[in-house]
This record gives sequence, structure tokens and C-alpha cells, in this order.
Amino acid sequence: MAQFMKGVCLTRHGGPDALEWRDDIPVPVPGPGQVLVKVLAAGVNNTDINTRIGWYSSDVTGATDAVGENAGVEAGGWGGALSFPRIQGGDICGVVVQTGPDAGAIRAGQRVTSQINIPRPEPDNPAAFVALGSELDGAFAQYCLAEAAELFDVSASPLSDIEIAAMPCAYGTAWNLLHRAGVSAGQRVLVTGASGGVGLAAVQLAAHLGAHVTGQTSPAKSQAVAAMGAIGIIGREDMPEPGGFDAVIDVVGGLAWPALIQALRPGGHYAVSGAIAGPIVTADLREIYLRDITIHGCTFSPRAVFAELVELINSGAIRPLVSATYPLQEIARAQADFMSKAFPGKLVLIPPQEAS
Repeated sequence: MAQFMKGVCLTRHGGPDALEWRDDIPVPVPGPGQVLVKVLAAGVNNTDINTRIGWYSSDVTGATDAVGENAGVEAGGWGGALSFPRIQGGDICGVVVQTGPDAGAIRAGQRVTSQINIPRPEPDNPAAFVALGSELDGAFAQYCLAEAAELFDVSASPLSDIEIAAMPCAYGTAWNLLHRAGVSAGQRVLVTGASGGVGLAAVQLAAHLGAHVTGQTSPAKSQAVAAMGAIGIIGREDMPEPGGFDAVIDVVGGLAWPALIQALRPGGHYAVSGAIAGPIVTADLREIYLRDITIHGCTFSPRAVFAELVELINSGAIRPLVSATYPLQEIARAQADFMSKAFPGKLVLIPPQEAS
């Protein structure tokens, strides 16, 4: 095993210049219960960019594409202040190349993936977690250290490494949103941001559950959304039908938020796990309590919920749309393309594949 690896280090909050390509990063050594994973592919996500620019800080109130690259925040990670340098990358598909003592059932040669938000419950906080690529070094390097008990074996999946790397964050988030909202067969579901990674995953997964899905997206991407199972399409600026839905799955937020609440039938469920159009919204509380609307803020996901998704991945029952791949060295271009919203589905980075 080489002593050093290549990868991208986030050195501070800021623009793409905060990302530093290095070829002298020490390769981690697995300790008790840990394994070393060779990264085969790593997805590009909003959360990586949000963390880089410090969008998770409460000091930031604008949309994700309106935040300056030097916002001046200090505590802009999921859990507050980050330790720099940090290897980002919350989406991973890799192969185990080394195990530490007491690694359990995980063996070298297994293809694995991980949740991005890894549950680590505490006595006073059963929903505590750490985020891969935020509190923990992630997949934007040739190797990644992981706790063996927190990995999932995807060796049996017919999906490619690139496809699996497109799924943990987007599909894990979407599956958790649907789980929390109690989406089931026959229900009417509205998905905002339906052509993005999480949105497109939510469309496909809700359709897989037998729901009747309407996707909110631009006309240019409506075909991709329909191909994933949406039976209805509305434009980004269109107002959804009042009272027309059992559940709203939202990653957009922003000024249109009141219309999303009004789109729910009495007793309906609103589940949110993103706010790309802006985190600050206005609400008429009467629209919520008089109609018994339930609001779910969704970040923590139990391991058992992600395990259900892994079963779908291993069976080949679902398959993501990957629009483009890039060498890891071109992360700035990949993130710029991601933020342009020109591509439906997912973008994936490929680290240098040198012999272990």
C-alpha cells in the first residue's frame, strides 16, 4: 500500500479556489473496527458545494446560487465549524482494500457504499449523526477510511460503480423523505426540483412505491422526469393544484413555499430536505394547523431505512440517471456544471485509479 494518495482538500469556506489538488495526502491506516476503501467513483452533490461556500451557516439567508464565494462564514458545515483541511465527498462507491482488527464481516475485495449522514446516536440525541465529507473525510480522494459497521455491501448489484456512486446522497435523501412522509401506493405526490439528483430519485422511488407522481421542473427536463415515472409535469413557475396532493417532497423552498403547503389535502404531509431557492420562507399558520398538515424536516435517516434502499440497489430494481463523469482533478468544472442546472440527474467524479 502506498504511503500517499491523490485527492482534493477543502482548505476553507469559499469558491472553487478553496479546493486544493494534492498528491501527498497520507493514506489512512485502518484501526480496530475500521477498513480502508479504494474510491472507485464519487458523486457530485449540493451538499458538497453548500459546505464549501458555508451555506449551512445561519448567517446565510439566500439561495444556494446567490451566496458569494467569500461569504465570510466560519461555522458553515452541517454540524457547525469544520476542521480544515477536509476531504469532501459524501457519495462513495469503492472496494475494501485493507481491514483493521475486528472489522467484522467486511472483507477485502467487497464493493461497498455508505450513507452520507451516518447515524451515531447519543443518549441525549437519538438522531445524532456525522456527515461523510463534512465531519469525516470523504470520497474526493483515492482512498477513504470507514467504520466497517457503517458500510453496506453492494457487491451483488448489477449497477456500475458510477451508478452506485450517484445514489447514496440523492437516493438516500429521497428514500428518507418518502419514508418520513408515509408515501404509499395510490397516493398523489408532488416533487419539487424534480430533475435534480434528489428530486429525480424521489420521482423514481415514489413511482416504484406505486404513487401517482407530479414533478415540478423546467420544460427542457420534463422528458427526463417523465421517464423516471412522473405522470404529471408542472413548470417551475406554475402553482400546483390547491389540495391536490397527499404529500409534497420539497428540496426547493424559497418564495413558492406557501403554495406547496396549500397544495396539500387536509391531513397531508410536507417533507423537506433542501432549500436551493432560499431557506427563509413565510407561512400562514392557519393553512397548517386548521388543515392538520404535518411538516417533516428530514436529515437524520436510520440505518434500517438506508438498508431498504440498498436492497433495491442490489436487486437492480432502480437505476439512476448519470448525465456526465469527470476526472476528480476537474472537480471545479464538475461543480460549475452542477450549479448551471443544465444536466438532469447526477454528475460523478472518478479518482485516479492506480494499483493498490
